[in-house]
Amino acid sequence: MGKRRVLVWGGAGAAVLAMLGWAFSPRPVAVETAAVHSGRFEQGIEEDGRTRVKDRYTVSVPVASRLTRIVLREGDRVRAGDTVAVLLPVMSAMIDERSAREAAARHRAAQAVVQRAAARLERARIGVEETQLELHRSEKLAREGFLSASRLDAARLALSAAQREQEAARAEREISVQEQAQAAATLRPAGAPEAGRPLVVRAPVDGVVLKVAQPSEATLPAGTALLDIGDPARMEVVAELLTTDAVQAQPGRRAVVERWGGPPVEGRVRRVEPAAFTKVSALGIEEQRVNVLVDLDPPPPEWLAMGDGFRVTVRIVTQSVDQVVLAPVGALFPFADGGMAAYRLDGGRARLQPVDVAARNGSEAWVRSGLQPGQSVILYPPPSVSDGQRVQRRR
Repeated sequence: MGKRRVLVWGGAGAAVLAMLGWAFSPRPVAVETAAVHSGRFEQGIEEDGRTRVKDRYTVSVPVASRLTRIVLREGDRVRAGDTVAVLLPVMSAMIDERSAREAAARHRAAQAVVQRAAARLERARIGVEETQLELHRSEKLAREGFLSASRLDAARLALSAAQREQEAARAEREISVQEQAQAAATLRPAGAPEAGRPLVVRAPVDGVVLKVAQPSEATLPAGTALLDIGDPARMEVVAELLTTDAVQAQPGRRAVVERWGGPPVEGRVRRVEPAAFTKVSALGIEEQRVNVLVDLDPPPPEWLAMGDGFRVTVRIVTQSVDQVVLAPVGALFPFADGGMAAYRLDGGRARLQPVDVAARNGSEAWVRSGLQPGQSVILYPPPSVSDGQRVQRRR
């Protein structure tokens, strides 16, 4: 009987000790894991960009004129030679009462000048007739021998001078008539319709109206922009890269356009503009940037919905290697004198594994040694994880 009690109490004590050991034993740390795999590693420069029509044509006013209302709107398709705007002569300026009185006085003065010129012309005509009669008498007397040759030459010269005086009087009268017409034009009301044919402005190329700068009727000076025309099918992407990054974005490098609302679109760097510019970042830091132009390979059908000035993300590939070991960047951390390491899973325990990283991008790292494809590594290992620590995958 006593022996049974000892066994019972001994078993109970062992159970209690087992429960205490289980209660105070370290629990497996819940972790997130990812698989190491092999594939292509790409390293590049990523920057925001925007779409831009390659050939953009701005239609402007050739001369100062009055624009009639433009009926075209953004998105309308036009063909080369189509009428895009109609220009009319500019209306005369409005004048105040004082200017009107001055213009009326100039008109009356011009009328008086016309009358004076007409009187002078009439006097010149009479002078020509007198000299012609005098020349006839002189020629008759010279034939009869009663007049010397010098007097006959003088009569002929007098007729020539009178004719020249008549021509000068006629020209002066014409000038005064034109001045009178000019003075009369000043007195025309400002709202009177102006003479002259409308000037038609035509589209220079086939394309789509991108922007209407002046849709309403207005009086415009020469050179004022009316609308922009371009072909959205001929689109390029412009990215403003830091000058230190643009050195690596040489023409011909592969580029990928992403985050535009569809699948990634392949492209190539066509040009790095030679002149940089200063741009202030969101943090207030002055940066030297340069425009990099990217030409697109045949885009998917969804790309046709893109327009001029749409925002995209451009990734210019500067390094590409096939069939290498890739690990998530979130699994790596600094270790031992500037090296890198990761925790790999080994039978439910975390094992510290130094790795040799050749390069990395925003999401993956190219691992030369230390990890193999198919192994699992811990993502963003918490401080409680150490070498040999029991871990449990978080679902």
